[in-house]
Amino acid sequence: MRGSDAFDELLDRSARALEAVGRSLDDADAFARIVLGALAEPGDGVMGRAVAQVGAVATAHALLARPDVAALAALLPAEATVTPKTISDALARWMPRLDAEAILRSLAQAARVGAALLVPGDPDWPIGVDDLGVHTPLALWVRGRTAAIASSAPAIALVGARAATGYGEHVAIEASAGLVDRGFTVVSGGAYGIDGMAHRSALRSAGSTVAFLAGGIDRFYPLGHDDLLSRIVQTGAVVSEVPCGSSPTKWRFLQRNRLIAAASAATVVIEAGHRSGSLNTANHASALGRPIGAVPGPVTSPVSAGCHRLLRERDAICVVNAAQMAELAGGTGAHGALRLFDDPAGAARGGPPGPSAHPDAVRVLDALSPRSPRSVDDVARLAGVEPARVMGVLGILEIEGRAARRPNGWVARRAAG
Repeated sequence: MRGSDAFDELLDRSARALEAVGRSLDDADAFARIVLGALAEPGDGVMGRAVAQVGAVATAHALLARPDVAALAALLPAEATVTPKTISDALARWMPRLDAEAILRSLAQAARVGAALLVPGDPDWPIGVDDLGVHTPLALWVRGRTAAIASSAPAIALVGARAATGYGEHVAIEASAGLVDRGFTVVSGGAYGIDGMAHRSALRSAGSTVAFLAGGIDRFYPLGHDDLLSRIVQTGAVVSEVPCGSSPTKWRFLQRNRLIAAASAATVVIEAGHRSGSLNTANHASALGRPIGAVPGPVTSPVSAGCHRLLRERDAICVVNAAQMAELAGGTGAHGALRLFDDPAGAARGGPPGPSAHPDAVRVLDALSPRSPRSVDDVARLAGVEPARVMGVLGILEIEGRAARRPNGWVARRAAG
C-alpha cells in the first residue's frame, strides 16, 4: 500500500477521536504530526529537518510507505549533518514504532481524558518553542486551558530541587505568588519540591500555572501529584509533547526541560544541586538567549550549589524576590509593559506622569492613598479598572517604586527628593 493510501485509511479510522481532541478530517497536518510524534522521540533533529523541508503530511506519507535510506534522503535538506548513517539510524529508531493500532489507541486515550492537540500556527501555540528550530515539538498535548500556554500569556519558569529545603520552598511560594500578582503565568515541571511549591502557590493566589510533563498527559507523574496536576487542569494547563500512553524516561525529562525554557520569557532556578536537572533547564534557556535567574542560598547548602555555580560560571542574574524575577522578563506581565513615565528619571524624582503614560496606570495611581492602605477591589472600584488589570498595574507600579504593598493593602509611595 502506498504511504498516502495508508495515511488516508488511518485518518478515516481516527475521525471520532480527532474531533474529540479539537481536530477534523480536513486537518491532515495535525493528524500527520500525531503519526510522526508516535514514531520519533522528543527533539529528534532528523524528523524536525524532514518536516521543515517538506512538511508533516509529506513526511508521514513517506514513512508510512516504509522508505529506504535513499527515499528518506530525498526528503531531507542537503546538510553536512545529514549523512546516510544518520538517516539509517533514524529509520532504525522510527520503523519499529510504526504501529497503526497503537497510534489509534493513543489518540483514543487522549480523547477519553479530554486532551486537546495544539500544532504550530494555532492561536494558542506558544511561539517561543519555535526558537528550538529543528528540535521544535511536532505538536503539544494539553489538558486544561490551551490559552494558558499561549504567547499572549507571558510566563516565567520557576524550577529547582526535588529535595527542597524549607528555605527553598519558602522562596518558591513567595516568588510564585508575587509573579502571579504581576500577571505572569508560572511554568514548571510538576515534580516534587520546588516545582510543586511553585504550582501550589500560583493556584492559591488564583493565578495561572502550567506543568510540562515528560510522559503522556493521560497518566499524571509523579503519582503523588495526581491531585495537584488535576487542580492545575481546572485553571491552567498540563502539557506534554509525547503521545498519551508514553512513559516518562530520563531522556524525555531532559527534553521536557527544553520546553519549559522555551515557553517562558525567563527561567529562575530557586534551589539546585551541583548536577541538578534544573541546571539542564537553565542551559536550554541560555542556549535560547532567554534570561536566567538564580536564587542564592547558604554556602553550606548542597541544594544551593547549583545556583551558585550558575552565578559563578554562567550568565545568571542574582534574584531574591518576585520583583527582580519579573525584571528578568522586562517586567512585562499578562497586561503588557506599562510605563508610567516618559522619562524614567521623572519617576525617581516623584514627578507627575508624562503625556504618554498608560491611562490605566494613571488611574490606579490616582486611586491609591499614601497613608491609607487599599485593597485591590477598592482600588479597582475607585479607578474604574477591572481587578485583574489592577493587580498587573500595581505590580508595575511597585517595580517603579510608585506603590508599595502593606499587610492590609496597597499605598502610593512618594519617591525621595
